Amino acid sequence: MYVQVRTIDGKQNVTVTVSKLTTVVQFKELVEKELGVKCEKQRLFFRGKQLEDDYKIFDYNINVNDVVQLMIKPDLPELNEDADKEINCVDEKSPKKDNVDNPKKLKEEEFPAESLYFKVGDYVDAKDLCYGAWFEGKIVGIFKDINKLNAEPTEEDDCLIYKVYFQSYPDDPPLLLSLKDVRPRARNILPIEDITVGDLVMVNYNIEEAQDRGYWYDLKVTSLNKNGRRKPTLKGTLYVGTENTSLDDSTIAFTDEVMKIEPKKLISERTEDELELMQQDTDKKRVNAPYCSNCSDNPRRKCRECGCHNCGGKNDPEKQVMCDECNMAFHISCLKPPLSSIPEVDEWYCSDCKNDENEIVKAGEKLKESKKKAKMASAVNNTSRDWGKGMACVGRTKECTLVPPNHFGPIPGVEVGTTWKFRVQVSEAGVHRPHVAGIHGRESDGAFSLVLSGGYEDDIDSGEEFFYTGSGGRDLSGNKRTAEQSSDQQLTRMNKALAMNCNAKFDVNKGAEAKDWRGGKPVRVVRNFKLGKHSKYAPEDGNRYDGIYKVVKYYPEKGKSGYIVWRYLLRRDDPTPAPWTKEGKARVESLGLEMVFPDGYLAAMEKKEKENIPANSKLKRFFTENSEGSPKKKKVKLMAYKLEEDVEDKINNDTANSKLWDTVKLALESGKKEFLSKVEETFMCICCQELVFQPITTHCGHNICLVCLQRSFSAEVYTCPYCRTELGKKFEMEQNKYLQDALLLLFPGYSAGR
Repeated sequence: MYVQVRTIDGKQNVTVTVSKLTTVVQFKELVEKELGVKCEKQRLFFRGKQLEDDYKIFDYNINVNDVVQLMIKPDLPELNEDADKEINCVDEKSPKKDNVDNPKKLKEEEFPAESLYFKVGDYVDAKDLCYGAWFEGKIVGIFKDINKLNAEPTEEDDCLIYKVYFQSYPDDPPLLLSLKDVRPRARNILPIEDITVGDLVMVNYNIEEAQDRGYWYDLKVTSLNKNGRRKPTLKGTLYVGTENTSLDDSTIAFTDEVMKIEPKKLISERTEDELELMQQDTDKKRVNAPYCSNCSDNPRRKCRECGCHNCGGKNDPEKQVMCDECNMAFHISCLKPPLSSIPEVDEWYCSDCKNDENEIVKAGEKLKESKKKAKMASAVNNTSRDWGKGMACVGRTKECTLVPPNHFGPIPGVEVGTTWKFRVQVSEAGVHRPHVAGIHGRESDGAFSLVLSGGYEDDIDSGEEFFYTGSGGRDLSGNKRTAEQSSDQQLTRMNKALAMNCNAKFDVNKGAEAKDWRGGKPVRVVRNFKLGKHSKYAPEDGNRYDGIYKVVKYYPEKGKSGYIVWRYLLRRDDPTPAPWTKEGKARVESLGLEMVFPDGYLAAMEKKEKENIPANSKLKRFFTENSEGSPKKKKVKLMAYKLEEDVEDKINNDTANSKLWDTVKLALESGKKEFLSKVEETFMCICCQELVFQPITTHCGHNICLVCLQRSFSAEVYTCPYCRTELGKKFEMEQNKYLQDALLLLFPGYSAGR
């Protein structure tokens, strides 16, 4: 198999071919060969675990095409002793010059200054650099900007720094602000009658929820409606942030709290009353958005958001500890077990956020092996055979969730004639779920699919129908993949499952034959290239889906080995022409169906030296045909997909998603497969990441599963999961039946697994 190795910075990425039994030491040697990084300078990580030398790739569950991250230890530069002395040398004769050349060592208190506009102790409006809004504050210091020590003072005081204490945040330290972020405090409310279009005023606004209480921003009035008995409406361009980003058409909810902006005025031009007013605090503070939206900062109300997350109490804040992960506070007496004092640690985590130390594998520690893995060949190490190179060992990297595992009939989106390189891909597509077994089914329900690979000498394949031999009767102990027939087969387990598909009364002794064989349960049939030894209908390479077959009859007979085997006659019952016929080949070509390779497989194979690949190899021919110097294949026009009348009717009736369907229909020209893929992508639920089921179409144009939206509302989240548009607590969850019916016609059976 092959894996990818990527550096932490993402600049280098290589594909390495390894085995499940490759040790970490051997893996590092391969990385050194590819990237030139010495083994001792490598640190390899996979899913948060560091790869230790004493383990194998198998121990870390590294799968095909997985990404292993590489951290490279940097080379430390050699220190020059003379340069080091020169750096540490300090000129004791000129300490003041050293301070000027190194302004980072200075404190602003060393350079007090006087401003032309403000005095220490003035009450002002100051812009918070975090929220980008205006808050009430007090100037507690004015200093020279250490980065402009040699600059000449100007009228705008642009070389001064103002230390402002925010009254809304009494526990926070003062902020250092420039003149443009400080202005005289607004004290006067403007009546709506005195406001005109074009005025610049200060308003309270919530950027996320316009109707809720927010912070104070500047607004340039663009629209004003004072007439009528209704509440006046005020709109304008809102200026947010330190860079005054404009938000157009902002509607102000609190029109009775519009404040007049006081202009900056030189101290020399102020009257004595104005100077005295600047030094006076206001009796009534402006109202800002509450710190906690859950309790609106009510000190008497218990709240698990801003108080103790266990009891909700807000008492004894000095006896509360805050989790460094979820930022929730806890009384030390409410913890389980309770603590007697605040923990003296740099980082503290609550029980919900703290990882179980027993599950953490630290660098150099041994891995926790499961009992199942401890008995496998890699752990026991009693075999010299390297079984870990093949694709059959890698397991599924993805799983078909479009239909449930017990789905009878075709898989939506999988065309007859689709060919996969490996069996594991057939499993990932949902056509035949087992990796190795030839029959997939349940003894009580029937068989869903089977693979023809020529494993039994009694099999006879004539294309449109074939005789299939049941499983069992072979001794596969010792981890054998195949063996000679050594006992009679029994009509149990998968043999019984396949018999249950026959449209006849089940008979465990003699078998049965269906009079109406088309009425039986469908079986998906896949032909493997290994069948080519016995049948001309097998593909040249890989595994090909050949459509739906039905069981005509089943019966026991003595096989060529001399033991009783169960025989099944299956006949094709699929409207799509078989891929080996002239019509079927033309259809495969028109659909553009080519061999499907696993992700990263071709890139991994291209890395192999071409001389190591036999000249007559199919893979050699594939790379030769697709190389840059080879002539390009003739481009075949793909067969467009035409919607069935009933599907088109349902789509046309779904007026709520008409724009989405118009976009999806553009993929019809690329064939059915591309169209269905576009439908899956467009109508995927954002919550469960599956094709939407029992869809609810919101007024903002998004589709969510009914169950997913109900789960969201039960958590008291009443917004659209896609765009966070407010839906309201009383939102009526009415299913979009037209969309549901259209999806059921396009993906028959997908609802069974939801």
